[in-house]
Amino acid sequence: MAGGGGGSTSGEGPRELDQTPTWAVSTVCGVIILISIVLELMIHKIGEVFTERRKKALYEALQKIKNELMVLGFISLLLTFGQNYIASLCVASRYGHAMSFCGPYDGPSGDYKKPKSTDHLQRRVLADAAPAECKKGYVPLISLNALHQVHIFIFFLAVFHVIYSAITMMLGRAKIRGWKVWEEEVIHEHEMMNDPSRFRLTHETSFVREHVNPWAKNRFSFYVICFFHQMLRSVRKSDYLTMRHGFISVHLAPGMKFNFQKYIKRSLEDDFKVVVGIRPELWAFVMLFLLFDVHGWYVTAVITMIPPVLTLAIGTKLQAIISDMALEIQERHAVIQGMPLVNVSDRHFWLSRPALVLHIIHFILFQNAFEITYFFWIWYEFGLRSCFHHHFALIIIRVALGVGVQFLCSYITLPLYALVTQMGSTMKRSVFDEQTSKALKNWHKNAKKKSETSGPMPNPRPKTVGDIESAPANITASVDVKEGDQSGKPGDNLNGP
Repeated sequence: MAGGGGGSTSGEGPRELDQTPTWAVSTVCGVIILISIVLELMIHKIGEVFTERRKKALYEALQKIKNELMVLGFISLLLTFGQNYIASLCVASRYGHAMSFCGPYDGPSGDYKKPKSTDHLQRRVLADAAPAECKKGYVPLISLNALHQVHIFIFFLAVFHVIYSAITMMLGRAKIRGWKVWEEEVIHEHEMMNDPSRFRLTHETSFVREHVNPWAKNRFSFYVICFFHQMLRSVRKSDYLTMRHGFISVHLAPGMKFNFQKYIKRSLEDDFKVVVGIRPELWAFVMLFLLFDVHGWYVTAVITMIPPVLTLAIGTKLQAIISDMALEIQERHAVIQGMPLVNVSDRHFWLSRPALVLHIIHFILFQNAFEITYFFWIWYEFGLRSCFHHHFALIIIRVALGVGVQFLCSYITLPLYALVTQMGSTMKRSVFDEQTSKALKNWHKNAKKKSETSGPMPNPRPKTVGDIESAPANITASVDVKEGDQSGKPGDNLNGP
């Protein structure tokens, strides 16, 4: 048969494309195309669901994930296109054998498995080529087989990026969903919760009693208590109700009916849009991690400790902010009516920048996800007990820490940040729907025009919605309720019934 030069016996080498049956090429290409189309349709369908439910932040996060996958796809294409050229590069032997992932194997047989690349398995890549021929004293920069393993690593990054993004959002939403019961209670008991006849001393409120104790007077013991609070019970009912009352009183209109839990949920989605991205500095971290993962240096073991330490530090700081607000209320020694009012200010946060905490959380989630991905890639490519995992007990500890950090940061720290950050000086207008935002802008525009004819406004450019006093609160309420009536989904608006 023509074109049958490619041997069919086991003793002959692999066949080239021109010697491969057409049905085999067509079948493989068809399956790959079909899988790609199905995945694209799934992403498109998820995007449509987000659009129908007016989840603008989640839709933008989905688009960002698609863009990151495209970047990884371009990296893979560049490696495929330039692999023959890359594999033909040669470097001096003293550089080619320095800083290897696995040091010279000099242990007894059976200590650990050698990488698959040293076995008798000959792995073919997309474009076959002969090994680079380097002159004496030089070695190839990287082999074709190593480039193929890099391709696999990029595939793992793409898959695990999607998986970890989904896990992060699901755990965060699950945590905030538990606050819905408190929100429903305060809506149904709205008048009683804000009854002006309820006179109490500040230290008699449940919020102050749960956070103020003799140990809080010493800052060291104060932070120790905050450290354990984040893991035992990060947000209590009194914490939620007090911060809800402070947010509405400062940023909206005191006593107005407002679904604060839905607002926090949208705020979490807005934060999620930030943490799913991979900024250039995070790619730089990947390069540094790979550079210093040298056999015997144990630098990566130290790097592994960064996510849990930062996660616990952020959780402690957020708990300290809540406790400090309780201490400020207790120090007033005053009689209050209804709910205690907390002091809303950016000064509670590091460098007076609440967004700084979110960037640190972003780094924690990315580094943790990358290390877990790196572990599974090594397991797939080289085996569980390879030279990469020379100290196996240490690897188990690192993986356990990674899983723990993923749960702690997604289920506790990120939702806690979404709640506590509302105690800053500004509120996020982006969590409101588009029509509400337009209504606020139109009101401000009309008020500015009116001031030009009657006189200057006292505060022509308010920094927060609270600065617009009661009018934007009324606009927010009316627009949201109107939208709910039109769409038949009153639960989608931010206001209560």
